[in-house]
This record gives sequence, C-alpha cells and structure tokens, in this order.
Amino acid sequence: MIERRTVFKAALATGAATMAAACTSGGSGGGGQDTGGAPAETKPVAVITSEPAVDARDVPVLQPVTVKVAQGTLTEVKLTNPDGKAVAGALSPDKTTWTSSETLGYDKTYTYAASATGTDGKPVQLSGSFRTLKPASTARVTVNPGDNATVGVGMPVSVKFTSAVKNRAAVERALKIETSTDVEGSWGWLSDQQVDWRPKEYWPANTKVKVEAKLYGVDLGGGVYPRADVTSEFKIGRNQVVKINTPDHKMNVYRNGSLAKSYPCSNGLDSDVNRNTPNGTYIVMTKEPSAIFDNARYGYTNVNKKWACRISNHGEFIHENQDNAANIGRSNTSHGCVNLLEADAKDYFDSALIGDPVEITGSRLGPVVNSDVMDWLVSWSAWRAKSAL
Repeated sequence: MIERRTVFKAALATGAATMAAACTSGGSGGGGQDTGGAPAETKPVAVITSEPAVDARDVPVLQPVTVKVAQGTLTEVKLTNPDGKAVAGALSPDKTTWTSSETLGYDKTYTYAASATGTDGKPVQLSGSFRTLKPASTARVTVNPGDNATVGVGMPVSVKFTSAVKNRAAVERALKIETSTDVEGSWGWLSDQQVDWRPKEYWPANTKVKVEAKLYGVDLGGGVYPRADVTSEFKIGRNQVVKINTPDHKMNVYRNGSLAKSYPCSNGLDSDVNRNTPNGTYIVMTKEPSAIFDNARYGYTNVNKKWACRISNHGEFIHENQDNAANIGRSNTSHGCVNLLEADAKDYFDSALIGDPVEITGSRLGPVVNSDVMDWLVSWSAWRAKSAL
C-alpha cells in the first residue's frame, strides 16, 4: 500500500510540473520561451527614399531627382529613361544621397533601380518609376541678335515666343544678360509674345553680350512650355548715330560723338502730317541693297529703290531716290522716308549696322509706337514699367 501511494504522489508531482510549465510558456513575466519554433527575423534598418516618389505623376522636368538612404550607404543607383539609357547623376561623398544632373524630358517615364547596405549589414532595394509632366502644347523661343552678330549701340535684345506668355514674371526670372562691362538695363514686354532688354543709354561700344533664356520647363501659362533653352553671344560694334532734324534737309552721321558725314536729304512732306517722317529714336532694322515699295493710297506700286535701310515697321526707310534728286537737300517731299542721292545712300548703307540709332526731330508727327521695335520711343521710367518684376 505504501508503494502504491508513493507512485501516485510521484505521478501528481509530475503532472503538477507539467502544468506549471504550460502556464509559464510565452508569459511576459516568467522569462520562459518556446524553443520549439524558429526565431523571428529582424527587418533591415536601412530605408531608401526617392524624390519624386515611385508612381509619381506630372513631375516637373527641372526638379532634380534624388535617392537617399537612412542608416546605411548606397551601393548602386540607376535611373533610366524610356530608351533604357542611364540618367547622369552622382553620389555624395558619404554615399547617402544620389542626385541627377541631367534635365528630364517632357511626358516621359523614368525607372529607378537602387540598392543600399544598412548599418546592420543587410541589403535593401528600391525599384519603380515615375512620369514627368505632359505639356498642353509647346512653344518655340527665339533670341535676337543671334550668335556672333555685331550690332549697333541701339540694338535691343529681343526674346520672342510662338505662344502667348501669361506667366511673365516667371519668364523674366529665367532670362539672364551678361556683359563685358557694366551696363544698366531692363526687360520690357512689348506684347504677350515679345520681351526686350534695352540699356538705359546706348550700349558702350565694343561691349560683349551673352544672353541666356533658360526657359525649358517654365510654364508660360495654361500648360504651355518652351521646347528648349536658347542662348546667344554677340558684340556691340562702334558707336554710330544718325541725327536728322527734318527742316534742315540734312542727315548727319556721328561716330563716337563727332560728326563724321553729312548728307543732303529729303524727308516726309511737311504739309501733310500723315506723310511726315515721324519724330523719335529708331534703329536700323534691316539692310536691303534693293527694295520694292508699294503704297496704293498714294498711287505707287512696285517701285524699286537701292540701298534701303528700314528704320521702322511703320514703313520708313533711309534709301536712294535719284528720281527725287531735285528736292534732296532743298525740300521735304517724300512719303515719310529719308531720301538720299544714290552715291550718298550707298556710302551710308556700307557704314550702317543693324541696331544703329536714328534720331529724328523737327516733325509734326509724333513717335510711331505700334512697331515691334519701339524700345527707344519711351522714357526710361516708362520702359522699366513694362517689366513684370
């Protein structure tokens, strides 16, 4: 009997021990653990992020792409364009940031493939893509003067657009003028498709000028974006200014402030204000060895004149008119142009540069300001008021 009771007690003890073990398994306060399952794997500590984020849409093309890692270092970063070509970029010295150095294209998908190693030695990866903005339309931008031109001291810098510009301030901020000598000047909007830069006074002779219109990626307004950046480098030539006081019947040419030539001329008919040569400061816009003139209002068409320098879009030229030789130097009888004898017209034509100023006074007709080249027809304060900044 004793032996049987002992066995029973042992059995109870064994059962109690088993129950106790079951009660403490997985408990928060007992310190026990389940050794029958696999240990839980800890996550890598490194985290890769990108800007733009994966799956982003309408990404600005001027925004640099960045890939960053926290608690680790980047081992490889590749951003590819739709053609599979890698976008240029570079890692920071500490290998925690990659930044692109290439401008993105409109309406294109770019794909990430980045990897990094965390401070815990474990690898992490980033993959995915984003898409850049799609313009509603694109505009062509031009700059005048063009590369390597030599122009007169009155020449403005003109930036023109094939679409209307609504965001004028944003456009102006993207424009830059560099000069070889200090020149005070300002941008001014002549229309919603043209902005010019002119100096306060005439350019200093022989100034070198560099123009940068970094407009790619700038919203002109309404989702219209320029197709490309444009630049130009040109030079200001010698200082030559034409001065005409219409009652004097003389066209005086000044070089560096001194009278260099004086030609007899006939200007617009004095008795008809609509035929007067208008007052104002103009510039030589074009040079044409032979030009055809038509004006049905005054009864002439297909009239050929030589050595013609256009000075406004209103219709005024300096040109040869040997048919009017009897009045040249004596009276004003033209339809608004400055008439010269053929030899004098050729001499002046050969000396002129696009952008040379032509100052006209003494007329009853005021400045004609409906031309796209009217930069010198307004005061400096009025010109500055044309800026959007």
